[in-house]
This record gives sequence, structure tokens and C-alpha cells, in this order.
Amino acid sequence: MKNKLLLIDGNSVAFRAFYALHNSLDRFKNNNGLHTNAIYAFHTMFDNIMTREKPTHVLVAFDAGKTTFRHEWYGEYKGGRSKTPSEFKEQMPYIRELINALGVEHYELDNYEADDIIGTLSKQVDSELFDVVVLTGDRDLTQLATDTVTVNITLKGVSEVEVCTPEFISEKYQGLTPSQIIDLKGLAGDASDNIPGVTKVGEKTAIKLLTEFGSVEGIYENIDSLKKSKMKENLINDKEQAFLSKKLATIDTDSPITVKVEDLKYEGKDLDKLIPFYKEMNFNTFLEKLNIVEEAADLETIDFEVVTETAPEMFEKGAALYVEMLAENYHVGEIIGLVWGTKEKIYVSNNKDILQQAPFKAWLENQAMEKHVYDAKRTIVALAKEGISLKGCTFDILLAAYLLNTNDLSNDISAVAHHYGYEAIHSDVMVYGKGAKIAVPEETILFEHLARKVVAIEWLSTQLQKELVEKEQADLFHEMELPLSEVLAEMEILGITVDAERLEQMKGEFAERLTAIEQKIYEVAGEEFNLNSPKQLGVILFEKMGLPVIKKTKTGYSTAVDVLEQLREQAPIVDDILIYRQIAKIQSTYVEGLLKMIQADGRVHTRYVQTLTQTGRLSSVDPNLQNIPIRLEEGRKIREAFVPGKEGWLIYSSDYSQIELRVLAHISDDEHLKQAFVEGQDIHTSTAMRVFGIDDETLVTPNMRRDAKAVNFGIVYGISDYGLSQNLGITRKEAQQYIDTYFERYPGVKEYMESIVREAKDSGYVETLFHRRRYLPEINSRNFNLRSFAERTAINSPIQGSAADIIKIAMIHLAKRLKEEKFEAKMLLQVHDELVFEVPETELEALDQLVKESMEHAVTLHVPLTTDSSWGKTWYEAK
Repeated sequence: MKNKLLLIDGNSVAFRAFYALHNSLDRFKNNNGLHTNAIYAFHTMFDNIMTREKPTHVLVAFDAGKTTFRHEWYGEYKGGRSKTPSEFKEQMPYIRELINALGVEHYELDNYEADDIIGTLSKQVDSELFDVVVLTGDRDLTQLATDTVTVNITLKGVSEVEVCTPEFISEKYQGLTPSQIIDLKGLAGDASDNIPGVTKVGEKTAIKLLTEFGSVEGIYENIDSLKKSKMKENLINDKEQAFLSKKLATIDTDSPITVKVEDLKYEGKDLDKLIPFYKEMNFNTFLEKLNIVEEAADLETIDFEVVTETAPEMFEKGAALYVEMLAENYHVGEIIGLVWGTKEKIYVSNNKDILQQAPFKAWLENQAMEKHVYDAKRTIVALAKEGISLKGCTFDILLAAYLLNTNDLSNDISAVAHHYGYEAIHSDVMVYGKGAKIAVPEETILFEHLARKVVAIEWLSTQLQKELVEKEQADLFHEMELPLSEVLAEMEILGITVDAERLEQMKGEFAERLTAIEQKIYEVAGEEFNLNSPKQLGVILFEKMGLPVIKKTKTGYSTAVDVLEQLREQAPIVDDILIYRQIAKIQSTYVEGLLKMIQADGRVHTRYVQTLTQTGRLSSVDPNLQNIPIRLEEGRKIREAFVPGKEGWLIYSSDYSQIELRVLAHISDDEHLKQAFVEGQDIHTSTAMRVFGIDDETLVTPNMRRDAKAVNFGIVYGISDYGLSQNLGITRKEAQQYIDTYFERYPGVKEYMESIVREAKDSGYVETLFHRRRYLPEINSRNFNLRSFAERTAINSPIQGSAADIIKIAMIHLAKRLKEEKFEAKMLLQVHDELVFEVPETELEALDQLVKESMEHAVTLHVPLTTDSSWGKTWYEAK
């Protein structure tokens, strides 16, 4: 079998990693305040490529500095780049430290770039002994592709790559070979590296010239044969620039490197370095994925019994239970360990078959035998895969810890124990998943680790229950979150049927639609160009079509969504471009993404993350079924693929109408807002009448209602005059006037907003109607931006959080009544304010009545709760 050398372009991949999680910048910090998003995403990218390629040899190459030999040829090489964010620069030393801990060599060479190191090594290795895989975000490296060298280009996020082989490059660039990429750069230039190219020669024109003449040299040898044109004139004038650009783009595959391929053999992760690094970075998720258990010497001795046969006397009421799994996605993960008992007597096993023994199964399925667990939903689903219906979970450490401090979203039991000052599981004692040198933990170490989890669960149960009572959150835990975890587990286990054939059909339909839009855009533009190239699109829109330039970047014109939105009224082509982008995203993310997630039963089984958001809203992952776009018809059509699991059944949907505004009316106790809802008025029309001073609702125009709607929802989120002006396309002065008038007409809302901010400044937190807390550490910050954000959060969180709580209560009531009244109908999904069911047609009327009653009477507010219900043969028809 051939060896495989993995060469990683360190600077490029690190930069892509930083922006992959840039929106989560504030969430990724360690205890010292160091930003860690780039480190985390780099690690994830590394793990992905290692899992996919399984290399025998690895090197990460870095640029040695800002200047290289290319700057001697062209001083402006890579000039004009934006200043590197300080949040990224501070992470680079730690990325190098991470690479060392991962057991990988890194290398840099003065006066040369990482590209040159990678190019030289890929050329030096014996192609009969080695295949080479390159990971980079820089398309320059595609020039290295051969039959034995594959270049992976990082795309969006941390896992998506474009695999560039000579065949792929030929298809992408209309017949060009990898070696012609440098000629392409010589003609079209490269804005990212500030390589000039030839004036007005873009990628499309360059490809045509190279198809005919083969190279930059070939073009100039035949320059006289070209017809007289502006392009020929530019080629002649920029001849020196063309050859310089090609020279700048050419990777040096004979650079004077001292690193040898035989020194790059990958031996696995250096756990002595990696474990403390993970702890320093607060990377608990990565800690859990290692496959080693280490014991700290200072921990008390734990006694336990290894079980092969179970007996009734091993099981008692009030015991702790923990199921150890390898995979984060418990729908597909395997059980590797079981532990149960109390600190007086602990039982462990690494054989899941004992679950089928009568004493164990009877205890697990006995509601009266109370059990304390860590992550009840995960435990229920894991055991359900083994045919066990777990009952009697009366306390969940994970849920309790989440409710008590939503700012600490750790999913690690040892971290929770440590937070409460108890070292039942020392931070050095962890069971780690796939990817380390040792595939399976040593039995005795695994058993002791499991036993310590029982001790931790027992101790934490007492501490957390006490704190829940002190913070008036015991009811929130026992009556809402814990029962909900069982409801969610049942929904996850059931899943929802997805019509794969319909998705495949959509895939073809969307491809045709994209092609049609593409051609329409080309017709308006008068030429074909790369729609996915901001540079080429900018030239078309702002130079050829003469549209006003809204914003410029260091590399040219901005064609970001916010820019295009401002231009859509001036040119129909802009609307088509926006639609093209939206459909392309729907195609890749939802059509193709969902097809990969359909399991053997024909259903997708999303995981509801109950402990992620600070407002209490549920999140959906693997796949995310809450973010299917519905503003565009193509997005809504995705729901056509979601169908009932049986013939003669329907999909039924019900959602709350304007629940957050109704919660605002209740919390603020504003008389006018309450009156509108009590009288069943259209709230946006009612607001328009008050804000615009109109007595007759027939005089409210659609635009007035639209503006009032923006104000209504903006107020809920503590919107500023700037934010509202952007939403409505008006001046900040006009927006402020809207807000001022709103507060005059709804004084109770203004009083609520002022009082909730005052309370937050005093207490440091805000609460929902059900005592769900959100702590706001920045509410008294001297930094205006941090303080302002915290104030807006203080206004919104009780509203959004209470709305989330209300639908949770409705779900618990519905799940109970569906069972009690022996409905065949099943609750399938929760999508924020919407619940989705599958139901036999014969039960439709009864279900409609039950859902309406349960949702609208889940709680009693000062205003009525109302729902909108619909149904059909697909989720699309039901909405």
C-alpha cells in the first residue's frame, strides 16, 4: 500500500478557520479571555482531513514573514490586504502549539511562502511510493495537481472542501491543465495576492486565449494573429506585466528546504501536550473525544464491582445511572460502558448485553425506581436503541446546571463538578473518543472513570437541587425541562419521514432553475462571467452597467447581500443574482444535505439541543430542521419532501400567532397593547393607527402596516433608531420619530423597558415568567457597545424566553394527552413557535381540537393566545 503525505497550508487554513467561526467570536474564549475560534476550527478541519485521508506522513507549512523573494520582483505583491484582525493574530502562536500537540511537524523557510514548501515537497517525494494531499484555502496551489497530488480547497465552514484533481480542474476551467493555472493568473491576475495581470482581461477571456494558444508565451508568440481590439491593445501594453504576473503566481518547487519527508511520519497525538492544551483552551468537547483515561493521583479511592451477571439486589431507588458513548450524535453512537449505583455500592460493565438481563431491564423500565442521570434525553435515546424504555429519571445534572448558569454551556460532567468545587472526577480523568493512539481505554481505567461519574452525579444532585430551590427554579426544572427531555427523546426516536425521490427530483428542478437564472443574467449582462466571483460580478454591475458603487473592499467592489439589496430597485439583474445565490444555498445545504441524513427507516432523526441557547429556545442539529428557509418559494418547497410515515395519514401543523408581542402585552401590562389583542384586532394595523394618528383602519395603507410591523418587532428586540432605519430604508431621524411616537402611544411598554434594564443593572440578570434566568455580566460595563447590547438583551430575553417556555409547556401537555386519549397521531417536530404532527385522517378533527386547546390554554396571560392550524399530504401543504 502506498504512503500518503498530507501537506497543510498553515496560514491559509488558519485564516479560513478564523472566519468559519467568526460569528461565534465572543463565545469562543478561554478562561483567560483568549479568543479560540480559529484554534478550535483549525483543529476541526485537521480532524476532518485526517479522518478522510488517513495520511501516513503530515506537515503544516507556514509563511515565514510578510516579505519573500517575490517582493523583490514586485514590491506591491500581496499589497492592499486588510489589516489582520488582532483576534486572529493572538491565536497563531497557539495554533502552532496545537500542531505540536497533535503530533505533527510544522516548518517555515525565510524568504519563502508555505506554497513553495508544499510545492517542493510534493515534487520531491517518490510518486510510486507516495500520494500527496494538500489542504489549503489558496487556489494558487491547484497548479500542483497531478495524478498523485490532490489539492483540497477549503470552502465555507469547517468541513466543506473542493477536491481538485487534473480532471476537476479541466472541467472547472474548460479544458485547462493544472500547469496552465499560472498562465491564467498571468492574464487575469489575482486580486487576493495583488497580482496585476492584463488590464480588462478576466478569467473567461483568459481561458479562451489559453485554449487557443496554450500559455502566456504562446499568446505573445502569436499576438500578431489576433484581430485588432481593445483586448489586443491591452495585451501588447501589459506584456511585461503579464510575464511578471505569471512569474509571481508560479510556485517554486525547488526551494532550499531542509525538512525531509522521512521525518514527517505521523505517529499519533502527543497526549502529554494535548490534554493540558485542551484544558487551557477550555476545549471540553475535544477532551471527550480522546480515547484515553488518565487518573489523577490525588483522588480518593473508588470501590466498584465489575458486573457480568445482574441480580435484583444490585438495583435500588434513588441510584445514579450513566451510559458512556463514543459519538456525540447518540443516534448513531455505540455504548462502550454502563455504570449505576450509589456511593455505597457502584456497579460497572463494558458489555451492553447485560441491559437485556431481566433484573437490569426491569429496573430501567420501572417508573417508581428513581434514577439520577447526566443528560436524560441522550440516555433515553441510547437505551431505546437497545430495546429499553427508560423510566424514572427524576434528576438530570446537565439540565440543572444549564438552568442555573446559561453562560456556562459546558457539556462535560467533570467541568460541572469542578465548577461546584468537587473533584469527584479530576480534570485529568476523562474518557476520550476516536482519534488518539489507543483505540479502546484499558478496562480497569475505564471502569474507575465510570465509577467516579456515579459519585459525581450523586454529589451534584444534592448541590444542584438545593440551588434550584434557592433560585426559585425547581418548578422550571421538574415541571418543564425534565418532562420536556422525555418528550423530545420520543420525537427524536420517531423522526420524520423524508421522501428521497422528491428531494432528488427537486435537485434536478433547482439545477434547471439555476441554469435558467444564470442564462438570464448573462443575457442582461451581455456576456458570460463567473457568477460566484465578486470581482467579475463587480465589474459587470459597477463598470459595465454603471450602477452606483455602494461600498468598496481592498480587492474591489463589494457585492455583499446588503449592497445588492440597496441596488435591486435600480436593476432587475440584481434581483436575479440574489435569487440565484439563495437557490444555490438551498440546493447545497438543504436538498443535498437532507439526502445524506436520511436513515435506513426512511426518516431523519434530528437532535434537539436543550442546553444551548440562553433564552431557552431549542436548537435542532444533525440535521437542523428549524432553519429551512421559507421566505423563498424554493425554500418552502423543501417541505414537500416531509411526508407522513403511513398511507392515509396527513401532516398537521399549528403555530402561535404573534406570541412574542402577546407576551410583551402581558409583561408590560400596557392597556392599549392588551386591548388590541383582547378585541382581536390586527396588531400591526392597530399600531399603525396609533403611530400615524389614524382613526379609521381602512385608511391604513399596506406600507403603513409594514412600517408598524417593523416597529412592533423591533421594539421587542430593543431596536435602535439606526437598526429601524436600515429595516425600513428611512433616515435615523425618521426612525427615531417612529420609536418616540410608539412609546407615547404605548407608555406601558416604555415603562417595562426602562424598569427591566434597571432591575438587570441591580441584580445582574433577567427572568422569564417561569424564572428562567439570563445573566448579563456586561450590563454595567463602561464600554458603551457592550453595555448597550446587554441592555437590549435584558429587554428581549424575558419576552423571547417566556415565549419559548410557553410552547414547551404546550408540548408537555400535548404529549401527555395524546397518550392518555390513545391517539395514533404523533408529535414530530418543534420549529420555534410551530408544532408539526403526523395524523390519520380519521383523527384529524379531534387532533385539531386537542392541539388548539392545549396550545391556547398552556398558560393564562392578560391577553389570549391564539394559534393558526393547517394540514396536508406534506409539510408544504400544511403551511
